[in-house]
Amino acid sequence: MDISIRRLRKEFDRYPALHGVSLDIASGELLALLGPSGSGKTTLLRLIAGLEFPTSGAVFFGAEDASQKSVRERNVGFVFQHYALFRHMSVADNIAFGLRVRDRATRPPEDVIRRRAAELLELVQLPQIGNRFPHQLSGGQRQRVALARALAIEPQVLLLDEPFGALDAKVRKELRRWLRELHERTGHTTVFVTHDQEEAMEMSDRVVVMGQGRIEQVGAPDEIYDRPASAFVHGFIGDSSALSVTVDRGEVFLGRRSLGPLAAGLPDGPARMLLRPHDLELTAQSAGAIAGRIAAVRRHGGARMIELEVGDKGERLEVAVPASTPICPEPVQAFRPLRWQIYPAG
Repeated sequence: MDISIRRLRKEFDRYPALHGVSLDIASGELLALLGPSGSGKTTLLRLIAGLEFPTSGAVFFGAEDASQKSVRERNVGFVFQHYALFRHMSVADNIAFGLRVRDRATRPPEDVIRRRAAELLELVQLPQIGNRFPHQLSGGQRQRVALARALAIEPQVLLLDEPFGALDAKVRKELRRWLRELHERTGHTTVFVTHDQEEAMEMSDRVVVMGQGRIEQVGAPDEIYDRPASAFVHGFIGDSSALSVTVDRGEVFLGRRSLGPLAAGLPDGPARMLLRPHDLELTAQSAGAIAGRIAAVRRHGGARMIELEVGDKGERLEVAVPASTPICPEPVQAFRPLRWQIYPAG
Protein backbone atom coordinates (compact mmCIF):
# COMPACT_ATOMS: atom_id res chain seq x y z
CA MET A 1 0.00 0.00 0.00
CA ASP A 2 1.46 3.35 -1.09
CA ILE A 3 1.09 6.24 1.35
CA SER A 4 1.14 9.85 0.20
CA ILE A 5 1.30 12.71 2.70
CA ARG A 6 0.42 16.14 1.33
CA ARG A 7 1.20 19.45 3.12
CA LEU A 8 0.27 17.97 6.49
CA ARG A 9 -0.06 20.46 9.32
CA LYS A 10 -1.00 19.69 12.91
CA GLU A 11 -1.57 22.20 15.70
CA PHE A 12 -2.15 21.50 19.40
CA ASP A 13 -3.73 24.52 21.13
CA ARG A 14 -2.44 26.66 18.24
CA TYR A 15 1.07 25.26 18.70
CA PRO A 16 2.27 23.82 15.36
CA ALA A 17 3.68 20.31 15.83
CA LEU A 18 3.98 19.77 12.05
CA HIS A 19 4.58 22.44 9.41
CA GLY A 20 3.18 21.40 6.03
CA VAL A 21 4.98 18.06 5.75
CA SER A 22 4.89 16.15 2.44
CA LEU A 23 6.21 12.63 1.97
CA ASP A 24 5.70 9.62 -0.32
CA ILE A 25 6.10 6.08 1.07
CA ALA A 26 6.32 3.22 -1.41
CA SER A 27 4.39 -0.01 -1.04
CA GLY A 28 6.47 -2.60 0.82
CA GLU A 29 8.97 -0.03 2.08
CA LEU A 30 10.46 -0.04 5.59
CA LEU A 31 10.73 3.64 6.50
CA ALA A 32 12.20 5.18 9.68
CA LEU A 33 11.03 8.49 11.14
CA LEU A 34 14.10 9.69 13.04
CA GLY A 35 14.59 12.80 15.11
CA PRO A 36 15.05 14.23 18.60
CA SER A 37 12.21 14.63 21.08
CA GLY A 38 9.72 17.23 19.88
CA SER A 39 10.67 16.88 16.20
CA GLY A 40 7.15 15.77 15.19
CA LYS A 41 7.91 12.16 14.27
CA THR A 42 5.34 10.58 16.62
CA THR A 43 2.71 13.15 15.63
CA LEU A 44 3.28 12.23 11.97
CA LEU A 45 2.93 8.52 12.77
CA ARG A 46 -0.32 9.12 14.69
CA LEU A 47 -1.71 11.12 11.76
CA ILE A 48 -0.92 8.24 9.40
CA ALA A 49 -2.63 5.85 11.84
CA GLY A 50 -5.76 7.94 12.34
CA LEU A 51 -5.09 8.42 16.07
CA GLU A 52 -4.92 12.16 15.33
CA PHE A 53 -6.53 14.22 12.57
CA PRO A 54 -4.73 16.97 10.65
CA THR A 55 -5.33 20.68 11.04
CA SER A 56 -4.81 20.85 7.28
CA GLY A 57 -3.39 18.69 4.54
CA ALA A 58 -4.16 15.08 3.66
CA VAL A 59 -3.03 11.47 4.05
CA PHE A 60 -3.68 9.17 1.07
CA PHE A 61 -3.65 5.38 1.21
CA GLY A 62 -3.19 4.57 -2.44
CA ALA A 63 -5.53 6.89 -4.35
CA GLU A 64 -7.96 7.20 -1.41
CA ASP A 65 -8.01 10.17 0.97
CA ALA A 66 -7.88 8.59 4.44
CA SER A 67 -7.45 11.84 6.37
CA GLN A 68 -10.79 11.71 8.20
CA LYS A 69 -11.06 7.93 8.52
CA SER A 70 -10.73 6.10 11.84
CA VAL A 71 -7.96 3.64 12.73
CA ARG A 72 -10.28 0.72 12.00
CA GLU A 73 -11.35 2.15 8.64
CA ARG A 74 -7.72 2.59 7.65
CA ASN A 75 -6.90 -1.02 8.62
CA VAL A 76 -3.52 -0.28 10.16
CA GLY A 77 -1.56 -2.42 12.60
CA PHE A 78 -0.01 -0.45 15.47
CA VAL A 79 2.76 -1.56 17.84
CA PHE A 80 3.54 0.61 20.86
CA GLN A 81 6.73 0.89 22.91
CA HIS A 82 5.14 -0.63 26.02
CA TYR A 83 3.47 -3.60 24.33
CA ALA A 84 -0.12 -2.74 25.47
CA LEU A 85 -0.98 -6.43 25.87
CA PHE A 86 -4.09 -7.43 27.82
CA ARG A 87 -2.77 -8.91 31.07
CA HIS A 88 -5.86 -11.06 31.73
CA MET A 89 -5.68 -12.73 28.29
CA SER A 90 -3.43 -15.54 27.13
CA VAL A 91 -0.91 -14.86 24.39
CA ALA A 92 -3.11 -16.59 21.80
CA ASP A 93 -6.16 -14.55 22.87
CA ASN A 94 -4.15 -11.33 22.72
CA ILE A 95 -3.18 -12.10 19.13
CA ALA A 96 -6.75 -13.05 18.20
CA PHE A 97 -8.34 -9.99 19.84
CA GLY A 98 -8.50 -7.80 16.73
CA LEU A 99 -10.28 -10.53 14.79
CA ARG A 100 -12.77 -11.37 17.54
CA VAL A 101 -13.97 -7.78 17.95
CA ARG A 102 -14.82 -7.34 14.28
CA ASP A 103 -18.42 -6.88 13.23
CA ARG A 104 -20.23 -10.18 12.82
CA ALA A 105 -20.32 -9.73 9.05
CA THR A 106 -16.52 -9.59 8.77
CA ARG A 107 -15.53 -11.74 11.75
CA PRO A 108 -13.88 -15.05 10.73
CA PRO A 109 -15.13 -18.35 12.24
CA GLU A 110 -13.54 -19.25 15.57
CA ASP A 111 -11.50 -22.12 14.12
CA VAL A 112 -10.04 -19.74 11.52
CA ILE A 113 -9.17 -17.24 14.27
CA ARG A 114 -7.39 -19.89 16.32
CA ARG A 115 -5.49 -21.12 13.28
CA ARG A 116 -4.46 -17.55 12.40
CA ALA A 117 -3.13 -17.00 15.95
CA ALA A 118 -1.14 -20.24 15.78
CA GLU A 119 0.32 -19.27 12.38
CA LEU A 120 1.40 -15.90 13.71
CA LEU A 121 3.06 -17.47 16.74
CA GLU A 122 5.07 -19.57 14.29
CA LEU A 123 5.87 -16.45 12.25
CA VAL A 124 7.25 -14.58 15.27
CA GLN A 125 9.16 -17.71 16.38
CA LEU A 126 7.15 -18.30 19.58
CA PRO A 127 5.09 -21.40 18.70
CA GLN A 128 4.98 -22.90 22.22
CA ILE A 129 3.73 -19.97 24.32
CA GLY A 130 0.11 -19.52 23.21
CA ASN A 131 -1.27 -20.55 26.61
CA ARG A 132 1.01 -18.29 28.64
CA PHE A 133 0.10 -14.84 29.95
CA PRO A 134 2.02 -11.60 29.33
CA HIS A 135 3.55 -11.50 32.83
CA GLN A 136 5.22 -14.85 32.10
CA LEU A 137 7.12 -13.49 29.08
CA SER A 138 10.35 -11.56 28.67
CA GLY A 139 10.28 -8.04 27.23
CA GLY A 140 11.46 -9.27 23.85
CA GLN A 141 8.79 -11.98 23.77
CA ARG A 142 6.07 -9.47 24.67
CA GLN A 143 7.10 -7.21 21.82
CA ARG A 144 6.98 -10.13 19.37
CA VAL A 145 3.48 -10.96 20.61
CA ALA A 146 2.45 -7.30 20.19
CA LEU A 147 3.70 -7.45 16.61
CA ALA A 148 1.81 -10.71 15.96
CA ARG A 149 -1.37 -9.08 17.27
CA ALA A 150 -0.87 -6.13 14.91
CA LEU A 151 -0.39 -8.53 11.98
CA ALA A 152 -3.46 -10.63 12.85
CA ILE A 153 -5.89 -8.18 11.23
CA GLU A 154 -3.91 -8.35 7.96
CA PRO A 155 -3.25 -4.60 7.95
CA GLN A 156 -2.59 -2.49 4.89
CA VAL A 157 0.11 -0.63 6.82
CA LEU A 158 2.20 -1.54 9.87
CA LEU A 159 3.15 1.33 12.22
CA LEU A 160 5.61 1.03 15.11
CA ASP A 161 6.18 3.72 17.75
CA GLU A 162 9.61 3.29 19.41
CA PRO A 163 9.03 -0.48 19.32
CA PHE A 164 12.26 -1.43 21.11
CA GLY A 165 12.67 1.58 23.40
CA ALA A 166 11.78 -0.32 26.59
CA LEU A 167 14.25 -3.17 25.97
CA ASP A 168 17.89 -3.54 26.91
CA ALA A 169 20.60 -3.02 24.30
CA LYS A 170 21.31 -6.71 23.56
CA VAL A 171 17.62 -7.60 23.09
CA ARG A 172 17.08 -4.48 20.95
CA LYS A 173 19.88 -5.53 18.61
CA GLU A 174 18.50 -9.06 18.26
CA LEU A 175 14.96 -7.81 17.60
CA ARG A 176 16.12 -5.26 15.03
CA ARG A 177 17.69 -8.02 12.95
CA TRP A 178 14.63 -10.24 13.42
CA LEU A 179 12.15 -7.50 12.44
CA ARG A 180 14.11 -6.68 9.29
CA GLU A 181 14.01 -10.35 8.27
CA LEU A 182 10.30 -10.55 9.12
CA HIS A 183 9.59 -7.47 7.00
CA GLU A 184 11.34 -9.04 4.03
CA ARG A 185 9.14 -12.13 4.40
CA THR A 186 5.80 -10.32 4.83
CA GLY A 187 6.34 -7.27 2.59
CA HIS A 188 4.14 -4.89 4.61
CA THR A 189 4.47 -1.16 4.14
CA THR A 190 6.07 -0.38 7.50
CA VAL A 191 6.77 2.96 9.18
CA PHE A 192 8.55 3.11 12.52
CA VAL A 193 9.45 5.96 14.84
CA THR A 194 12.77 6.00 16.65
CA HIS A 195 15.22 8.42 18.22
CA ASP A 196 17.94 5.75 17.95
CA GLN A 197 19.98 6.55 14.84
CA GLU A 198 21.74 3.18 14.85
CA GLU A 199 18.35 1.47 14.78
CA ALA A 200 17.13 3.65 11.90
CA MET A 201 20.30 3.22 9.84
CA GLU A 202 20.49 -0.55 10.34
CA MET A 203 16.85 -1.45 9.66
CA SER A 204 15.30 0.93 7.16
CA ASP A 205 15.19 1.25 3.39
CA ARG A 206 14.97 5.02 3.80
CA VAL A 207 15.32 7.41 6.72
CA VAL A 208 13.26 10.56 7.26
CA VAL A 209 15.19 12.95 9.51
CA MET A 210 12.86 15.37 11.28
CA GLY A 211 13.51 18.51 13.29
CA GLN A 212 11.10 21.05 14.79
CA GLY A 213 8.08 19.75 12.90
CA ARG A 214 9.76 19.69 9.50
CA ILE A 215 11.49 17.11 7.32
CA GLU A 216 15.18 17.94 7.12
CA GLN A 217 16.19 15.14 4.73
CA VAL A 218 14.87 11.91 3.23
CA GLY A 219 17.19 9.28 1.81
CA ALA A 220 18.83 5.88 2.06
CA PRO A 221 20.96 5.39 5.19
CA ASP A 222 24.23 5.78 3.26
CA GLU A 223 23.01 9.01 1.66
CA ILE A 224 21.90 10.48 4.98
CA TYR A 225 25.23 9.66 6.63
CA ASP A 226 27.61 10.50 3.77
CA ARG A 227 25.78 13.46 2.21
CA PRO A 228 23.84 15.26 4.96
CA ALA A 229 21.71 18.08 3.58
CA SER A 230 22.16 20.43 6.55
CA ALA A 231 24.27 21.08 9.63
CA PHE A 232 21.36 19.73 11.71
CA VAL A 233 21.40 16.36 9.90
CA HIS A 234 25.19 16.15 10.04
CA GLY A 235 25.20 16.87 13.76
CA PHE A 236 22.33 14.52 14.55
CA ILE A 237 23.43 11.50 12.48
CA GLY A 238 26.61 9.90 13.75
CA ASP A 239 29.36 11.56 15.77
CA SER A 240 30.71 14.88 14.61
CA SER A 241 32.49 17.99 15.82
CA ALA A 242 31.76 21.55 14.69
CA LEU A 243 34.35 24.27 14.32
CA SER A 244 33.66 27.97 13.76
CA VAL A 245 35.43 29.03 10.57
CA THR A 246 35.36 31.86 8.04
CA VAL A 247 35.00 31.46 4.28
CA ASP A 248 36.75 33.97 2.03
CA ARG A 249 36.52 33.33 -1.73
CA GLY A 250 36.43 29.60 -1.15
CA GLU A 251 39.32 29.55 1.30
CA VAL A 252 38.56 28.41 4.85
CA PHE A 253 40.15 30.05 7.89
CA LEU A 254 40.22 28.72 11.44
CA GLY A 255 40.97 31.95 13.26
CA ARG A 256 43.85 33.38 11.23
CA ARG A 257 45.08 29.98 10.07
CA SER A 258 44.18 28.93 6.51
CA LEU A 259 42.96 25.37 6.07
CA GLY A 260 43.02 25.73 2.31
CA PRO A 261 40.44 26.09 -0.50
CA LEU A 262 37.86 23.75 1.03
CA ALA A 263 34.64 25.65 0.39
CA ALA A 264 34.31 26.31 -3.31
CA GLY A 265 30.93 27.82 -4.16
CA LEU A 266 29.97 28.76 -0.60
CA PRO A 267 29.22 32.40 0.24
CA ASP A 268 31.83 34.43 2.10
CA GLY A 269 31.37 34.90 5.83
CA PRO A 270 31.09 32.92 9.07
CA ALA A 271 30.48 29.17 8.64
CA ARG A 272 30.50 25.88 10.52
CA MET A 273 32.90 23.11 9.55
CA LEU A 274 31.65 19.67 10.57
CA LEU A 275 33.99 16.70 10.77
CA ARG A 276 33.43 13.10 11.85
CA PRO A 277 36.03 11.59 14.22
CA HIS A 278 37.20 8.97 11.69
CA ASP A 279 37.56 11.52 8.87
CA LEU A 280 40.82 12.99 10.18
CA GLU A 281 44.34 11.59 10.16
CA LEU A 282 47.34 12.35 12.33
CA THR A 283 49.88 14.52 10.51
CA ALA A 284 52.75 16.91 11.11
CA GLN A 285 51.92 20.52 11.81
CA SER A 286 51.79 22.11 8.39
CA ALA A 287 49.66 24.27 6.14
CA GLY A 288 46.11 22.95 6.01
CA ALA A 289 46.39 20.94 9.22
CA ILE A 290 44.14 21.49 12.21
CA ALA A 291 46.28 21.81 15.31
CA GLY A 292 45.09 21.72 18.89
CA ARG A 293 45.99 20.96 22.46
CA ILE A 294 45.08 17.51 23.77
CA ALA A 295 42.31 17.88 26.34
CA ALA A 296 41.44 14.20 26.86
CA VAL A 297 42.19 10.71 25.53
CA ARG A 298 39.84 7.77 26.08
CA ARG A 299 39.39 4.24 24.81
CA HIS A 300 36.34 3.52 22.64
CA GLY A 301 36.20 -0.12 21.50
CA GLY A 302 38.92 -0.68 18.91
CA ALA A 303 39.70 3.02 18.67
CA ARG A 304 41.22 5.71 20.82
CA MET A 305 39.31 9.00 20.95
CA ILE A 306 41.36 12.18 21.21
CA GLU A 307 39.74 15.47 22.18
CA LEU A 308 41.57 18.56 20.99
CA GLU A 309 41.01 22.15 22.05
CA VAL A 310 41.14 24.05 18.78
CA GLY A 311 41.27 27.72 17.86
CA ASP A 312 40.84 30.89 19.91
CA LYS A 313 37.41 29.79 21.15
CA GLY A 314 38.71 26.53 22.61
CA GLU A 315 36.23 24.45 20.61
CA ARG A 316 36.53 20.68 21.00
CA LEU A 317 37.43 18.47 18.05
CA GLU A 318 37.05 14.72 18.50
CA VAL A 319 39.37 12.44 16.52
CA ALA A 320 39.33 8.63 16.29
CA VAL A 321 42.62 6.79 15.80
CA PRO A 322 43.39 3.06 16.05
CA ALA A 323 43.89 1.99 19.65
CA SER A 324 47.46 0.95 18.79
CA THR A 325 48.40 4.50 17.71
CA PRO A 326 51.07 5.92 20.05
CA ILE A 327 50.01 9.25 21.51
CA CYS A 328 52.78 11.80 21.30
CA PRO A 329 53.76 13.18 24.73
CA GLU A 330 53.71 16.67 23.24
CA PRO A 331 50.46 18.41 24.24
CA VAL A 332 49.84 19.79 20.73
CA GLN A 333 48.75 17.47 17.90
CA ALA A 334 47.81 18.18 14.27
CA PHE A 335 45.31 16.40 12.05
CA ARG A 336 44.52 16.65 8.37
CA PRO A 337 40.82 16.49 7.39
CA LEU A 338 40.05 13.80 4.83
CA ARG A 339 36.32 14.58 4.54
CA TRP A 340 34.31 17.51 5.79
CA GLN A 341 31.13 19.52 5.31
CA ILE A 342 30.91 23.29 5.58
CA TYR A 343 27.61 25.11 6.13
CA PRO A 344 26.99 28.87 6.36
CA ALA A 345 26.49 29.97 9.97
CA GLY A 346 23.00 30.96 10.96
